Amino acid sequence: MVFPRYDLHCHSTASDGALAPEALLSRALDCGIEVLALTDHDSVSGTRELLAQQVDDDTIRIITGTELSCLWNGRMVHIVGLGVDITDSALQSYLAEIDDLRQQRARRISERLVKQGLPDIWQEAQKLAAGGSIGRPHFARALVAAGAVKNENQVFKRYLGTGKPADVKMQWPEMSAAINVIRDSGGIAVLAHPTKYDMTFTKLRLLMSAFAEQGGQAIEVSYPGVSPDHRRELEKYASENGLMVSAGSDFHSPSYNWTELGRYPAVRSESNHVLIPLLGLAASE
Repeated sequence: MVFPRYDLHCHSTASDGALAPEALLSRALDCGIEVLALTDHDSVSGTRELLAQQVDDDTIRIITGTELSCLWNGRMVHIVGLGVDITDSALQSYLAEIDDLRQQRARRISERLVKQGLPDIWQEAQKLAAGGSIGRPHFARALVAAGAVKNENQVFKRYLGTGKPADVKMQWPEMSAAINVIRDSGGIAVLAHPTKYDMTFTKLRLLMSAFAEQGGQAIEVSYPGVSPDHRRELEKYASENGLMVSAGSDFHSPSYNWTELGRYPAVRSESNHVLIPLLGLAASE
């Protein structure tokens, strides 16, 4: 089976990406992407902007998407929703509640940074968010722009990383809720980048089992940084448990030289690929 060149996981300024949706689309075209899913964190506003571009499907096919933050056993995981109906009222309500929680959290982060003797960069972080939800990367970029730190890595190591002074926890919805709202809106629920959760593979299998039991439909098996051994294990698990497979670059910024749109290891499993239902393909095509 030969699929078009695709990327089913990337981000824009609608969440924590560096490029506006229109600029991201232009970059995708330059990279030869033929199928693109914009999966901003807990938002579909970027996808809405892409659809408004009215790009010819023969040039590039836009797949509606989002990436929902949620909890499994008290640990945050991400579930990508592909092919969701962005007009679905339940999905819109769900995202509105998350946005409100994010805004409250952002305010607390800003206050904690100021208490650390750093400049008040709340307005600059808002500008960088470009109308989307403000996250830690926006604060990091704003502090670098203000000359308060050398680079974004330094911000996370000193202030924003886990356990640091401005690390504000958020009570995300449970994984089952994220899966349900994706499926109820007509989408496919995909467990994003499983090996990035700093779990042993034994615990990761428990996560994947719970994901499948709760109605999850696919696993992201290929993305930057995944090892060949882990990729094979993920593909094997998906095949043995009746799950589909997906892949994407998790692109955020042109300055991150370890990732680019469409750049990730080749997926060997094709008969159970999410592109088959998303594009309406026959398994034999």
